[in-house]
Formats: sequence, structure tokens, C-alpha cells
Amino acid sequence: MKIFEWCYDTTMHWAKHRHAQWYLGGMSFAESVFFPIPPDVMLAPMALSKPQKAWYYAFITTAGSVLGGILGFILGWFAFEGLIQPLVEQWGYQAKLDHAMQWFSEYGVWVVFLAGFTPIPYKVFTISAGALHMAFIPFVIASTIGRGARFFLVAALMYWGGAPFEQKLRQHVDTIGWTVIVLAVIAYFIFR
Repeated sequence: MKIFEWCYDTTMHWAKHRHAQWYLGGMSFAESVFFPIPPDVMLAPMALSKPQKAWYYAFITTAGSVLGGILGFILGWFAFEGLIQPLVEQWGYQAKLDHAMQWFSEYGVWVVFLAGFTPIPYKVFTISAGALHMAFIPFVIASTIGRGARFFLVAALMYWGGAPFEQKLRQHVDTIGWTVIVLAVIAYFIFR
């Protein structure tokens, strides 16, 4: 079944759209507040399809993500009790939120940097930072450094990989996709 190859081809087509950078910025913003899909899935093919714009795309992704993080912070600060808390419970994020808040009490602003760089759901930490009334400027600085490092790393890998990397990736995308799904299912049963 070549479902991942079709998804890859479709994403590469969308990455070349004349408004793709606006979609990338919007997706990056939304992911920092509520959207479940990380912007890397759009940044990577865009940087791969137009390597000369890789750094520009990384900047858009970083800016959108930090601005979304600021909205998450504000929502956490002002609307956690009445609006956010019930949604967190409904969407099944309560355990992650509790864990994030524990990390905040132990590590402070370093948690924002870590969440910004890793695949940990960044939105949980933006809202938690606001709910815990973290200092705003350190939050923005840690978010900018963490998110920027991650997205510029993705852009750099795509830039340096170029067309040969795109061809190799397309050739093996189905194997990679199914392997990730199998590993995710195994991890789910091990860690549940």
C-alpha cells in the first residue's frame, strides 16, 4: 500500500503553493495553542521543495509558533480555570498538564526551552506557563530559542539534503511511515 507516498507527493505539491508560507505560519501559530500536528510536517517539505527559502520558512515557523505560544500563555494566565481546564480534561491532556506543571515547579523556564525543541506537545507548556504565572519575558526568550533551534535545524537538514535527499525520501517514505506506525503502536502498549 503506497499511502505515505501519496501523502508525500500531495504535501510536496502543497509546499509549492503560492500561499504556502501563510499556511505554514498559521499552522505554526495554531499548533502552539491547540492544533495536534507539528508544523515540521509542512516546514520540511517546503524547505525541501525550495531550499533557497529554507531559512525564511524556518523564521516564519518560529515566529508563528512563538506568537501562538504567547496566546497559549495568555489563555493559561486569564482563562485557565473557566475555559482551559475543562477542555484539557475533555481532550485527555490532564495527565500531561499535571506532569508539565510538576516540571515547571522543578525546572522553571528551562522546561519551556526543552518543550520548544523536542516533540513534547508545546501547547501544554505554553498554557501551563500562563496558568502558573511564569514571568513573561523569560517565557518568550526560552520559546524563541527552543522553537527557533528546532525549526532552523529542520530547515538546515532539508537545505543540505537538497534534491538527492528528496528523491531518497520519496523512494523510502512508505517504509518509514509504516515503521513509525508500528513503533508507535508498540510504544503505546508498552507505556500505557
